[in-house]
Amino acid sequence: MPERTGLRRRLLTLFGALALACVVAIAGGLWVAGRTEPVAPSVLNGALVAGFVILGLVVWLWFVLDQQLAQPLDRLAAAFRARAHAGITRDLSEDLGRARLLGDLAPAADAMGRALTETRSALDEAVARETTRLAAEKSRLETLLADVPVAVLLCSAEHQLAFYNGQAVEILGGGTAPGLDRNLLDYLREGPISHAYARLHEAGDPDAASDLLCATVSGGQMLSGRMRVLRRREPGVEPGYVLTLRDVTADIAAHTSRDALLSEVFDRVRRPAANLQTVIGVMAELEGESDRPDLSAAMRDEVEALTQAITELGARHDAMQTDWRPLVSTRSGDLLDGLKGRFQAEGLGLETESLDLIVQLDGFEIVGFWTWLAGHIARDGLARDFRIEIEEEDGPGAVMRLCWQGEPLSVGRLDGWLPEVLGRDTGELTARAVLQTHGTEAWPETSVARQAVVMPIRQARRASRRIQPITRKVVYDFDLLGKAKGTKVEDTKLEDLTFVVFDTETTGLEPSQDAIVQIAAVRLVNGRRVETEVFDTLVDPGRPIPPRSTDVHGITDSMVVGAPDVIEAGRQFHKFAEGAVLVAHNAPFDMEFLRRQEGAIGKAFDHPVLDTVLLSAVVYGQLEPHSLDALTARLGITIPEEARHTAIGDTVATADAFLRLVPMLKARGLTTFGQVVAELRKHGRLLKDLND
Repeated sequence: MPERTGLRRRLLTLFGALALACVVAIAGGLWVAGRTEPVAPSVLNGALVAGFVILGLVVWLWFVLDQQLAQPLDRLAAAFRARAHAGITRDLSEDLGRARLLGDLAPAADAMGRALTETRSALDEAVARETTRLAAEKSRLETLLADVPVAVLLCSAEHQLAFYNGQAVEILGGGTAPGLDRNLLDYLREGPISHAYARLHEAGDPDAASDLLCATVSGGQMLSGRMRVLRRREPGVEPGYVLTLRDVTADIAAHTSRDALLSEVFDRVRRPAANLQTVIGVMAELEGESDRPDLSAAMRDEVEALTQAITELGARHDAMQTDWRPLVSTRSGDLLDGLKGRFQAEGLGLETESLDLIVQLDGFEIVGFWTWLAGHIARDGLARDFRIEIEEEDGPGAVMRLCWQGEPLSVGRLDGWLPEVLGRDTGELTARAVLQTHGTEAWPETSVARQAVVMPIRQARRASRRIQPITRKVVYDFDLLGKAKGTKVEDTKLEDLTFVVFDTETTGLEPSQDAIVQIAAVRLVNGRRVETEVFDTLVDPGRPIPPRSTDVHGITDSMVVGAPDVIEAGRQFHKFAEGAVLVAHNAPFDMEFLRRQEGAIGKAFDHPVLDTVLLSAVVYGQLEPHSLDALTARLGITIPEEARHTAIGDTVATADAFLRLVPMLKARGLTTFGQVVAELRKHGRLLKDLND
């Protein structure tokens, strides 16, 4: 490990030793002179004056060298560490102006730094040219994975997330990103996942897959999944796995409803049928007797009950058809275009008319139904040229009409056709099954101008010009698969830790009297900021926000109306930061506000903490200003004016500054969390370190 004693401390020690040596030399000379004869008072006074003059000269010389040599060298060293390890290209003219006593060393060092920057730029350009094709392929792969209609997750053997797509965000996070390097078992129940992984791992076959059924931790969703263990194996690290998930909660509910309906059918039909059988048996036994009772009323009651039960149960069964087979949102124009193509293939003419509607139906079955029906009408000689219209109704549905000029179609004739299969391409699918699937029916209409067959569509709406956005981004870091867990935090390398950088805005500066009005945070995983994993919420402080505070952060009383209180927001933030190291600028201030609410929240904010104020002091020295503005300026980070003094704006700036400080810390030999904390505690006069 490199020697960490600074130049300024060494100079102070050197000149302190020099001053002490001068004093000892003068005292020694007086002592030697006094052994032969008493020293005259004038000589003693002269020696005393000489001693003070020498001490003054030594202190002055130390001060000059500290100001003109040591401090400029420290600044130059920090600036070149920033250039070498953090990619900073800030102009060094100000630092060179303070280093006049260094002669040609400062310009030579600056020239070397510029050469390094130019070399790095040329290398970056060459690498960029070589990786353009790979970046394009990566983008295409991400697009393909984003459009997979199931949740795709890639996890390590310890169930830490290394990849997830947009569908996984909806299934696991309810619209909030689940988070790289988080544990999958925070979202899914452990049993099915662990058992499936154990089965596949013991099998040792990379082509084997295991189907599973699991539930979310809350139990609100049932998910059908398939797991496959990865071929890739890192030395000393168990292989990870790929898991695909599909929400089958609605399917299981439909199964349950169908089973319940079937049981009710048997129960409600069995009793009237048994009663009818009993009545008929009694009537048979008493047949021919003159005084037999009149059982016709009882029979009518049972028949009526049976008929009513069958009618009601049949209607409920028809209503469940659309729940059993989920129907797809289809644009009416696309449906009509498909119909036109099929009609042309059958040699039939077709005109279409429709508003721009979104209809809920199975397009394949509907196209097959109308093509089959038009073919039947043509074969019976009623017409060969048709028109299909889709009209919006007042309610949630629409109406489709197949129209033609010519002879009408009777109801009985249409009903006689419905049990037929639609054609060779549809297997055993019948026209009546299509109507049942869509919970609808079809009937003929006759008018002087035209003939038609009408089919209601249960769900339809006007198409909007604004397209509903889809969560398409995939988030991944495959390096997480090769990192073993279990090392103590203090022994863990900085690049192996997950950080949550956060900031708060408050009603004032006194944690004992004021309250939080906004919390924002971002996650840093494997040395980069994950753009999709952001926490940002306003907080209702339960008290008026002073105008002087609003002038700083811009948050007014009206803006926090309806926002969660500090208890709910604190719980959400604690969940977001779970398992991570917290990072903040002036962390004691923000942590004091959070820790005062631990009792109400029911969670302890006992995370490891790093403070960018202290990190800046480690890298640049205590004499430099360490405000967020000063730090970001030194690191070449620009904070937009509109984002300054907002929780999310300051959080992003702090995160970017932290990411640039880390390689500079590593260059000083501070590679683990424990080493960094030990160095931070040397700057305790600036701020208290919060790691006990």
